[in-house]
Amino acid sequence: MCDVKKYSEIYKEISKLNPDDTLQLVLESENEEEKDFYEMIGDYLLQKHQKEVIEGNLF
Repeated sequence: MCDVKKYSEIYKEISKLNPDDTLQLVLESENEEEKDFYEMIGDYLLQKHQKEVIEGNLF
């Protein structure tokens, strides 16, 4: 069984990343799999932000 609290904390930390942070992670990735992972995180955070902007009529 996984440690749910541990992964919840990881999620909270990842949610704080900004686009510059995710770009740095992508550029400094040790391998292609890690790079793909950080690119997916960046895409997710961008989509989340876009959704918030649209819902709040902030555009």
